[in-house]
Amino acid sequence: MPELPEVETVARGLRACLTGRTITKVTVHWPGSIGTPGPRRFAQSLAGRLVTDVHRRGKWIVIELNDGQTLLVHLRMTGQLLLEHADCPVDDYTRVVFSLDKSSGAGCDHLCLRFSDMRKFGRLILTDDPSDVLGELGPEPLADDFTVERFRCMLAKRRGRIKSLLLNQHFLVGLGNIYVNEALWRAHIHPLRSAHSLSSDEVEALHEAIRFVLRAAIAGGGTTLENGNFRQVHGETGEFAGQLQIYGCEGESCACCGSLVQRIKVGQRGTYFCPQCQPPPDVE
Repeated sequence: MPELPEVETVARGLRACLTGRTITKVTVHWPGSIGTPGPRRFAQSLAGRLVTDVHRRGKWIVIELNDGQTLLVHLRMTGQLLLEHADCPVDDYTRVVFSLDKSSGAGCDHLCLRFSDMRKFGRLILTDDPSDVLGELGPEPLADDFTVERFRCMLAKRRGRIKSLLLNQHFLVGLGNIYVNEALWRAHIHPLRSAHSLSSDEVEALHEAIRFVLRAAIAGGGTTLENGNFRQVHGETGEFAGQLQIYGCEGESCACCGSLVQRIKVGQRGTYFCPQCQPPPDVE
């Protein structure tokens, strides 16, 4: 967390208010948030740079600048990118502040961009070549070229557990624990199934489920759980938590068949499934 829908929501919010704005100053409150270059050079290099575009690659927010450099931001567990009034006090979790020039856009004037991160796992990287960081990531699950046939070929020779494979960002980007649980439940596939064991129909069902869940979550502005860590750029919560069907539902009735939802650990991650809708695998 955050996963693809949350990162996409943040990227869209930033694009609306940052594109065409100049970063006038960068203040680093905690140097550990900066990956490369060093904190001083990071701040100096960004001052005076114009933001030309903001988009997403996997779980990375990609901020393109007019000098050809790219600012990459990974929120990790608790990172937030918040557009706040420049006069608002800086709280204890604010790690980096980007001061911005004035804007004529409605609702975007007098704002600065603040990177907040309670757990300090998030990272900011300024690079000339984003492929150094993003180059080994897997395909985008919502891209047009992520077809059922491509997915089928990707799974054919993989013998690992399907849940663990879907969490592997080198295999397929953007999916985390929440949406993998949701997609597997929707496709009626047990999380311990071997990837290569899925039938052609099951691959098609899983492909459809992944894309459906991600699109629905983006439409809902992402998922903010009870811990409240995820926030959109203006501080709003994501509303998709109320539409989760299996994640966090241990002991509750399955929304499909009424059986009690169970919880196990797969790769040290809490994993929720319905024993009726997602029958356990045979010995493989």
